[in-house]
Amino acid sequence: MRDLTALRGEVEIWLNLHNRTHDALELLELADVESDQALIDDVSTEADRIEQELDRREFTLLLSGKHDKGDAILAIHAGAGGVDAQDWAAMLMRMYLRWAEQSDLKTVVLDEMPGDEAGIKSVTISIEGTYAYGYLRAEKGVHRLVRLSPFDAAHRRHTSFALVEVWPDIGTDSEIVIHSDDLKIETFRASSAGGQHVQKNETAIRITHLPTGLVVACQNERSQTQNRENAMKVLRARLAEVEERKRRQELAELKGAHVSAEWGSQIRSYVLHPYQMVKDHRTEHETGNTVAVLDGRLDDFMEAYLRSTMGEPAN
Repeated sequence: MRDLTALRGEVEIWLNLHNRTHDALELLELADVESDQALIDDVSTEADRIEQELDRREFTLLLSGKHDKGDAILAIHAGAGGVDAQDWAAMLMRMYLRWAEQSDLKTVVLDEMPGDEAGIKSVTISIEGTYAYGYLRAEKGVHRLVRLSPFDAAHRRHTSFALVEVWPDIGTDSEIVIHSDDLKIETFRASSAGGQHVQKNETAIRITHLPTGLVVACQNERSQTQNRENAMKVLRARLAEVEERKRRQELAELKGAHVSAEWGSQIRSYVLHPYQMVKDHRTEHETGNTVAVLDGRLDDFMEAYLRSTMGEPAN
């Protein structure tokens, strides 16, 4: 029923565009006959709006991957750089939460590990909404920050790194089979903020998938059952990615291509000193408005990357 509702919504959008175009053409014919300049101006304005809407809709048609229309699971890990890197990971977390809010997407923090002095060591976030994964898959990779460190007494310039991972939230509708005998499930007390109830009871869940060694943890819900469900959701997504990676590696070996590791691939730099610039190294798309980007204005970067991977010119 959810898929049917989504399809009906898409059909209605295109029918509405068709009807608006038809009405505008009729008005244009009438304006031409009556030489009504005001009506011609109105039709011109409507034509611009239709063109803008069409551009947006044509781009979403390019998001045709198997999971592009669905929900996503995003993880951020502080890398090299100590406290600065943990603070940078927290800045990225805020950036993606703001982007999701601006995009009318629902977010739930599944697991968060606070930093030693500031920021976070890692965080896992569920992001729900149409095309959440389609857009967010453009963010996979290493993000670099260059700034004057607020944690350095000498106020020197520091470079920090954080890794962003994105998986499609495949839910229970997947071909991934997880056997209970393959799981090691542990409970522990939550270490992040969550009130006295969370601290006194072992509501947090850690699941290890023994065949692959994958470990996932969730601790942000007060209910152990809910944390377990969220942990299984993340595990299914990660196992699906492992299977997809195996498939790509097999194809690459057949083609003789080299498959590079994600952690070594720096995709974007955020420079706050000595000048201000955010630059994506895959597309060369850049902007000097670093404040807007860190406040969630990411669509231009995402679309530039997605267009480049689809053979379309990036704007």
